[in-house]
Amino acid sequence: MRNFSETTITGAVLQRLQATPDPRVRHISEALVRHLHAFVREIEPTQEEWSAAIGFLTRTGHLCTQTRQEFILLSDALGVSMLVDAINHRKPAGATETTVLGPFYVEGPREFADGADISGGMTGTPMLVRGMVAGTDGRPLRGAVLDVWHADEGGFYDVQHAPEARAGRGRLLTDAEGRFRFWSVRPSSYPIPHDGTVGAMLAAQGRHPYRPAHVHFIVTAAGFEPLVTHLFIAGDPYLDSDVVFGVKDSIIVDLVDHPPGTAPDGRVVPEAYVELSYDFRLAPAGPCPAPPGGPA
Repeated sequence: MRNFSETTITGAVLQRLQATPDPRVRHISEALVRHLHAFVREIEPTQEEWSAAIGFLTRTGHLCTQTRQEFILLSDALGVSMLVDAINHRKPAGATETTVLGPFYVEGPREFADGADISGGMTGTPMLVRGMVAGTDGRPLRGAVLDVWHADEGGFYDVQHAPEARAGRGRLLTDAEGRFRFWSVRPSSYPIPHDGTVGAMLAAQGRHPYRPAHVHFIVTAAGFEPLVTHLFIAGDPYLDSDVVFGVKDSIIVDLVDHPPGTAPDGRVVPEAYVELSYDFRLAPAGPCPAPPGGPA
């Protein structure tokens, strides 16, 4: 097999894949070759453009560290992360909707008691967050685990300030009634890191790098599907243009403004604060529902 042309080389590569022992690897490899070759035929890149594309991916890899994952940012900004999320989380009616994990989750966060302040020294408007975790049938889930993290008022996560920093993140458990509460500070909208290859791509595409203000949650409970989601702050100017396409109406929440005084949980707050309330509904563990119009 030799002397391939632009019309015959795709078939030749696919032929070479016929002996791939793992069926899933073969399926993925064949699809990659078909779509990548079709992409190249459509855009007809020059040699200089193809070299620039390889350089772009190389620089993207070089930017990845323990606290920065440029390839996740690239996947997010191209909408691929949300597409993968949608395919893998076809939830039953009533379950809280999912969204992307993002690049700033930290394994093994510090555990806090119910009602604790997780801000870790962050400055900003105090924020009370409370709610309940239940199944789709409405029954409260005792001992459900919530991992929480968010940016500060300047739009930075703790690990962006210092790899070992821990602020605005923590782990909590629901009580006997499935309820949880904690204090932190109000997050702000922020740009994803745009000093690297993803930022250069966004600039070339005429796009901004901003995400609307939100709080991240991972909620888990025995016998239920893990939930990875955000709660977005209503009224944020970037809700309709989130750079990573993660906003869904059902997870946009209004903040309630409160004057200084005694908060609903009994804490005396000497300054104005805001309250965020939301009840999570977890889907039972089991087979993924079929997508619209066909089997899963």
